[in-house]
Formats: sequence, structure tokens, C-alpha cells
Amino acid sequence: MRRSSSGSSQEDDTDEDCQPEPSVSEDDGRKRSFTSAKFDITRQSITLDRRKVEKNHPIPQVAYDAPSPLQTQTLEISEKQRLSDTGALHQPSRMGQLHEQRRSRVRNPWKCSLLTLTTTALSSILILFIVHSFLTRQLDPKGCNNCRMRPAYAKLSGFDTEHTRFASKYSLYLYREGGIDEDTMVKGVPVLFIPGNAGSYKQVRPIAAEAANYFRDTVEHDADALRAGTRNLDFFTADFNEDITAFHGQTLLDQAEYLNDAVAYILSLYPDPRRSSRDPGLPDPSSVILVGHSMGGIVARTMLIMPNYQSNSINTIVTMSAPHVRPPVSFDSDLVHTYKRMNDYWRQAYSQKWASDNPLWHVTLISIAGGGLDTVVPSDYASLSSLVPETHGFTVFTSSVPNVWTGADHLSILWCDQFRKILARSLIEVVDVNRQGQTKQRAERMRIFRRWFLTGMEAVTEKTLPHNDPTTLLTLEDNSNSIISSGERFALREFGDSGKPKAYLMPIPPQATASSKRFSLLSDQRIDSSGGGGKLEVLFCSVFPLQAGQSAAVFAMNMDLSGASSGSTRLACKNAASDVISLPASTTTSKNSFDERDPFSYLQYSLNDLNEHQFVAIVDKCSSLSSGWVIAEFSDSSDSQIQTKTGLRRLLTMGMDVVLPAMRPIVTEIKIPALHSSLLAYKLKVGPQVCGDSADLFTPLLRQYITEPYESKYFVNVKEANINLHSIAPFMPPPLPGHQVNEGVSLQLWSDPTCNTSIDVSLRVDFAGSVGKLVMRYRTIFFAFPILIVALVLRKQFSIYDNCGVFITFAESLDLCLRSSLPILLLAMVFLGMSLTSSQSSATSPRSSSLLHWGGNGTESIGDYTKNDILMGSSDPFFWFLVPLAGLLSTAVCVVVNYAALLVIHMFCVIYSFFNARPAWLRNDDRRHNMTPAFAAISPRRRAITTSILLFMVSTIIPYQFAYMVACIVQIATCTRALLFAKETQSGIHYNFYNYAHSILVLMLWILPINLPVLAVWVHNLAVHWLTPFSSHHNVLSIMPFIILIETLTGGKMIPRVTTKFRYITNTLFFLLAALAGIYGVTYAYLLHYLANFVCAWLVVIHFSSNGFSISSLNQMLDVEETEGHIKKRP
Repeated sequence: MRRSSSGSSQEDDTDEDCQPEPSVSEDDGRKRSFTSAKFDITRQSITLDRRKVEKNHPIPQVAYDAPSPLQTQTLEISEKQRLSDTGALHQPSRMGQLHEQRRSRVRNPWKCSLLTLTTTALSSILILFIVHSFLTRQLDPKGCNNCRMRPAYAKLSGFDTEHTRFASKYSLYLYREGGIDEDTMVKGVPVLFIPGNAGSYKQVRPIAAEAANYFRDTVEHDADALRAGTRNLDFFTADFNEDITAFHGQTLLDQAEYLNDAVAYILSLYPDPRRSSRDPGLPDPSSVILVGHSMGGIVARTMLIMPNYQSNSINTIVTMSAPHVRPPVSFDSDLVHTYKRMNDYWRQAYSQKWASDNPLWHVTLISIAGGGLDTVVPSDYASLSSLVPETHGFTVFTSSVPNVWTGADHLSILWCDQFRKILARSLIEVVDVNRQGQTKQRAERMRIFRRWFLTGMEAVTEKTLPHNDPTTLLTLEDNSNSIISSGERFALREFGDSGKPKAYLMPIPPQATASSKRFSLLSDQRIDSSGGGGKLEVLFCSVFPLQAGQSAAVFAMNMDLSGASSGSTRLACKNAASDVISLPASTTTSKNSFDERDPFSYLQYSLNDLNEHQFVAIVDKCSSLSSGWVIAEFSDSSDSQIQTKTGLRRLLTMGMDVVLPAMRPIVTEIKIPALHSSLLAYKLKVGPQVCGDSADLFTPLLRQYITEPYESKYFVNVKEANINLHSIAPFMPPPLPGHQVNEGVSLQLWSDPTCNTSIDVSLRVDFAGSVGKLVMRYRTIFFAFPILIVALVLRKQFSIYDNCGVFITFAESLDLCLRSSLPILLLAMVFLGMSLTSSQSSATSPRSSSLLHWGGNGTESIGDYTKNDILMGSSDPFFWFLVPLAGLLSTAVCVVVNYAALLVIHMFCVIYSFFNARPAWLRNDDRRHNMTPAFAAISPRRRAITTSILLFMVSTIIPYQFAYMVACIVQIATCTRALLFAKETQSGIHYNFYNYAHSILVLMLWILPINLPVLAVWVHNLAVHWLTPFSSHHNVLSIMPFIILIETLTGGKMIPRVTTKFRYITNTLFFLLAALAGIYGVTYAYLLHYLANFVCAWLVVIHFSSNGFSISSLNQMLDVEETEGHIKKRP
């Protein structure tokens, strides 16, 4: 073995084809010269025979470049030196064996080494295991109910080209619910629905129908709500002809521009008496509420950065399943740059110190995610923590929303009956037609949205009890024995056991002595508001001595439970119904949290909320025996919270076990700070609740929740539960300053405390379920890491070719890479990621610039929102293994794609040979003379004209992605002809060319998915008769090297060997392509096209450098003509 003279900086490029053999004696040299002379005579006779054949059967000129005199001399010297240093003449059998082995490797592209086969098999098993886990494990149950509506759509034809330049492509509609809105007059508050990627304008119907029905059935009969400014909603919806916005930034910008024009047009309808039936005394609307689904939510946010945005015309945005943080795929540079510009604008606006400097101060943004059921867009991307402060918006999951309690997939979030009711009613409640903005003030809007969408147990949720006035006068007997002893738990197993309404009083502990206590109440009955007709009412009371001459009429409700007693105690009370938290019912028959049954009622207050009161009055309003139960208590926070200190590594190896004592509060909370990664899933087991002789009031109810974003999941009648979350996820930017610190997962367990038995809780990592979580977070690695593999394979092929003159097959080069360069590069990337992680955790200096201004990955600082953009997007060193895992899986995919391409090319070769059959004697003669009949003689002038026309069309009409697809098709044809010719001639140089063309094709096939989405957008625009060219994607330089290289290969022209120091450039370019594909490929996938294009430009330079490039040589190359089936140069 010897070190290759190529000077590869990464590893020794060694191969059997380049190995020297043992030296021989001088006599052998004399024999060798005789053999060489004999070979020269034979070569002369072959030349004469070849001239005779050419005279009788003209054959196109060979397209391969003849070696230069310097190359010929170098080759002759190398051959003489090799023969002088070997014993091939004395060992003819061994020389033949080596020759056959060399030919077999070069000419058999199907050959697969044991290492490659083992790696592919292992990777394939892992891929199947991951996909199986994704499809079958840790799945959230589906609980959305279907909905009904009677839709009607009125097209606003007045919104024409006078108002927008997109009138011929897009349309605007007004929704009307059949049987409720029979006219097309605007009468309420404008709401604009924005469909998502390839979405329909008709997707507005579930929400709009529910809003119309709710207003007619409820709000219209509520005089107080009408006086407060509540009105119905006018839903407008945009028809984008199912435009594809997830892949194309320019389409997103076009839609945003169109919608700003639409908002201006919608607002112009309300002052027009011919189109509006509103009360003329109300102010005309100056803003529109936006509701966006998927990419429609991104379009909504983009509208505020467009030049045609009308200031303050948007103040409320509600998005569903919208990827706010990053684009779903990063194939289009315009889309990535639009995201960056939009997110930077929002962050900069909310970083202003004074409200007057913040153009978004009046805007509220609510992001609603579907959770694990959404397999289109990762719900992690819906987070607003890095974009909007908590005062202006939040992110919530549908499984957290009261009375919804189920996840939703990407489309069902629109028609989920439980969720659409909450959304429509919250939008109606934020309306205030008495204000010009048509909505309540921002702080009030946020309170309303929190009340409708959050559970009520979050720290940001405000209790209404301290702000309410007493509305009920409660009168009791002086000698009442219904006062519960201080510190005692109250439990009522059935209502009406006394035969009349009865109030139970629980003394509130003094604030000074019980600052850590809290009040909790749980019941299976609905808690009534004042004057309600239910079984249970909860009041917070203070002693109210009625003085002489003072009237009790100041209270809206007088509840006298004193009977005929002469003495009585009067309490001034506040009703707690407005603070009731709904929980899914958990009984022995419960299966899912979204089961259709009456929910539990839960109250929770800290003593700070109750400092004005002396008693809690639990009023049993039944006069006869009735089923139902209620439990209430004051408990210490230290007893109800268990703070675990189990680290992640201990959690992975040994799990966690907690025993809840028999004497425990109603609800116990287990905090697990180490459980915060969205890449890990867990299995939770809850031991049985044994209540002895008495039946338990309810079965254990579990709530899993995190505070950033607001994600809660409920498990009723819990025995086992799948714990997975959307907290810290790959490629997610850090939160804005002021957001809550991530405290991991908390588990709240409601259990029957009257059972007086302990409960065992165990938590274990679900490794099989965790691997399925990689699918949604790392789907795009299969568009980046395979290019890393292919680039290394090409680098190895060129290195050996430049050294030895043999262009090995893709499979053999992959085998060599698996033995050296690929493990080294993956290991280097692992160390790079770990070093960046350590530097991020300790850096305090400002962000420094780096490659393409995506710096800061090595230095963490305040406001650095790009630090997780590189590698696998995780700053947790625990997940170091993801880089080699991605490389392993990508290797299998590359092998599959390589053999799939081989299969296709061989099939085309069979078909092509069938239609291009020639006499056997001519094929034998071609094999003997190494001619090139497979490549038709196409003049360089014709190829130059074709290339020029294609480039001109790219610069004017078609996007360069279309030209790229054409280049891929042409390259497949070139590989097909090259394979046919190599099989016919059995020539090593022709197999070199085929291997070279095939490897270029594999590289192009991996770049193709990056270009296909934009091409799909262009084809869609043609389908809807939108012929306006893109304002982007017409850069000729983005495709010219690819086209020139492919056109060069169509002539069967093998790339010359580079034996000078310039070969280092080829080596370095392919290495940089591989490294950047692994480091930045996932986040900036569109860059891979440009990098591969630059590499192709260098290959074109090598092609043209074989004879020296100059204007005269170019003119001579083009100045050719076709004469009688062969090419003849003009003198």
C-alpha cells in the first residue's frame, strides 16, 4: 500500500488499481520491450482495418477527448515505470486475475460490498422501526365530532382590477348561513378567513356557521350583551385557487398583498348604505379580525410587513396549526427570507420600550395547535414564545381547551365541532361595535381569550372573585351546626339528605398564619350562578350585620336558610360560578377525556384571593335525596406538590417511582423538571385506588401539562398513560425575555382522598415510542444528509480517477467512504455540535457574524434566535447520537436510490437497444475499435443554440427549476446511451464515462426535490391561467453550470483527469458540499442547489480546460458542419 499522490487532505485515497507490484530483473525488461514492440505492430494492423471499416461504414467521430501530448507522455512514462516495477510478464496468470478484478469492479455497478450491504440492512431495519413506531405507538386518541352547516357564498365581484392587481387570479367571498342570513348586506363585524397551503375558501363554513347560529340562538336575546356592543360576525373568505404557499415565498407575499387590498375593500363596504345595514349611529369599522389556517396564519402575519398595509387595520389574529417559527420546508430561498424578515419585524416591534414605538402594540395573536395528531406541520412550530410576549399572545393546544380536550389533525381543527364552538364564541365576545376598532381593548381581549382557551389553572389566568361585588345575602340559623371544623375536609356523598336546602360553612384560615394554603373544591355537579336551578352553589362570604333601617334590597339574591328561627346570621356573599374550572369526568366507565358526559366542576383559590372573606358556604339546594357528591378542603402547598430531582439520565436508566400517601389532598402535583424534551416519550402507570367498603366518589384523573406553550392532556380513569409533549424541540429558537422559564412536565392527579389508601405512580421511558417522535421533527434530513453522502462518494471517485485514471462505480466509492471519510466527517460534526453547545452555555459576548450571516451558533447571546439552526437543531448534548444516526439512515436511502436509478437506466437501456438494434458484425467491430455509435453526432453549434434558447426562456418565462428537471431527464438519457455503449464496446474508458455520468445523475436526483415544489407552484399557476412570470427564480446563473455540464455529457465527453494541484479544488469543493449539507442543509436546504451548481461550474471548467479555453478555440468548436453522416471541420 502506498499513499496516493493526489494529496487528499482528508484521507489516503488507496485502491487496488493503484497498488504497485514486486520488482523484477533486467531480463524481464528486455522481454517486456519485445512485447511492447509486438503490441505496436498489432496496433498498426488494427488501425488499417479500422480505416477500411470507416470507408465502407461511416461512423460518427469519437466524442471523447484525446489526451494532450503532455498527458500522453505522462501516461507512457507511467506505463513503462509500472511495467518495469512489476513481475507481470513472469506471472501472466496473476496479471490476468488482477486485470479481471479491476475490470469487474469498474464495469459492474451492481456490485455491493459486505460492509455496504450490512449498513444498508441495519439502516433499513431502523427506518422501518421508526416508521412503525410513528404509526402505531404513542398515538393520541381522536375525539372530534362532525358538524353541520348550510353554507352559501356570495362572490364580491366589485373587488376587481381597480382595487388589486391579483383580481384575475384570486377572488373574495362573503359567507352566509342558510336560513339565518338571507341577504348579502354587511351588518356585523368583519372577519377575514385565510385558507392555508392548497386550501379552499369553503373551509370557513364550520366556524362561520357556528358563529351565525350562536348569535341567533343566544346573543341576540341577551340585552346586556347587545348593549355592551356584541354583534354578529360577517365572515369574508379568500379564494386563492388552492395556491401552494408552503413551498413558495413569492406566492406568500402575493397573497399578503392581495389580502391587504381586500381589507381596504371590506372596510369600504360598511360606510356604503347600499351594501351595509348597520346602525348608522355606530362608528364605521377601521379594522378586521383575521382567522388563518396553516400557512394562512403566516400570510396574516406577513400582511403587517407589506408596503400596502393600512395602519391599525388589523388588531386580532387567530391562527390554527400555523408554523410560525420556521417554514415547513426550506427549499425556497424567498420563503426562508420572508420568514426571517417577518419574524425579525415582530420581535423588533415587541422589544420596544415604549408603546408608542411599537407598531404592533394593539395586535393580539393567538396560536392554536392540534398536537400529535397533526402529521402535516409539527405543532412545535406553532409556538409564539420567541415572537410575542405573553401580554399580546400565547400558544395553546386543542387538548387544553375546556370542553374540547382532544387533539386535532391538520384539517379536523377546522371542522372539529367542540373546538369550532369555542372559537366562534370567543370571537363574538371580543367584539365591541361601539369602538372604531370593532373589538374590545387589547388587555380585555387577552382576558377573554385566556378564559375561553386556557384551563383556568395557569398562573396567568385571572380570578374574577376578588373583582366582583357581593350579590347574595345568605341568612342562616344562629344555632346552625353546619360549620365545618377548621382544617377538616368537607365531603358530601349525596344531596338533599336533610330534606331541605342547607349551607355548610368552612372557615377560611387567617392569611397571616396560612400563606401557603389553598382552597380546592371538586364536584360532579355544575356549580350554579346566583338564582340558578341546580343542586350546588358555592359562595364566599363575610359577616354582614343588618343595621336598623338598612334594607337587604342592595343584594340581587336573598337566600334565607334560617327557617322559622328567631335568631339568624347574615352573610354577604360572592358567587364563585364565574371561576369554575371544567374537568373531564372520571368514573369507572370513563374511557377518554372527550367522552360526551357532564364534566366535573373544580374550584381552586389561593388565600390571597380570599383575604376579604371569612367563610366558604357550600349550599346544598336539594330538598329531596339526589345523587351527586362534592369534596372541599384547605391544604398546604407543600403537601400537594412533589418536586422530583431525578435527572434525565437516571430517568432513562431507572425511571421514576412516587408513592402518594394515604393522607393526601384532593389533587397532588408531581413536577419533573428533567422531562422537557419533545423527542422522548414515556409510559406512566398509576396504581389502583382501593376504597374498602365504601365506593369511591371518582376514579383517578390525570392532567399532564407544560406552561410554555400551554399544552395539557387529560387521562380519565387512569391506569396507564402515554406521556409525550411539545416543549423543547429541535430547530426552535429561544423564547423572548420575560417568558416563563421551562419547568418541565407537571403531572396533576385528582384522586378520592376519602379512600385513605396510598397510590403508586411509576414513570418509564418508552424507547420504542420515542423513536417515532423523530419523524415529525427530522423529516427534512432526508433531503440534506443524503447529499452529504453523495458528495463524499463523488469526492472519492474523482480522487481515484485523478490518481489512477479509473472512475470507480458509485457503489464501490460508497464502500470506500464507509471505511474512512464518512465516519470521520460524522464524528467531526458530533464534536462540532458539542463544542457549540458548551460555548452557547457560557458565552456572554454579543453575537458575531459568520457564514452568510447565520452566525451566533457558536456564541449565545441575548436575542440570538438562530443558535439552533445548524446540525440537528438541538443544543442538548444528550442527543449527540442524532448526527451519526442521520448519517446511517441516509446511507441506506442513498443505496436504495442508487440501485433504483441503476434499475431504471438498465430498463431504458434494454428498450433503447431494442429500437436501436444493429448487425452483430458491426457491434463486434465497434467493440474491437472502441467507436461511439451510441452517441449521435450532434454538432456543438446545435447544442450551443439549444442551451442558449433554454437559458433565454429561464431568464424570461420559465423558472430555472423547470430547466433543472429537463436537465435531469436529459442526464437519464445520457446514462442510458452510455451504458449501452459501454456494454457493446466493453471498454474501460467507456465504463469510466458511464460511472461518471451515473454519479452526476444521482447527485442531481437528490437536488431535484429541492426544486420540485417551486416547479409545482409554476405548473399550478399555469393551470389557473395565471401567466405572469415569477418575479424570482429567473437567475440564469442558478442553472447555467448544470445545463452546460449536462449538454457536454450528451456528447459522451469524459471529464479530463486533473494531475496538477488543481485537483485539490475538486476535492475541496465536494468536501465543502458534504459539510455544509450536514451543517446547514436542514434549515437552509435551498443552499444545496446553489452549492451543487457551483461544483458543476468547476466541472465545466475542467471539461473546457482539456484543450485550453480561448475565444478562438470556442469559435473553432462551434464552426463545424455535418457532412454525409460524419463531422468534418472546415479548413
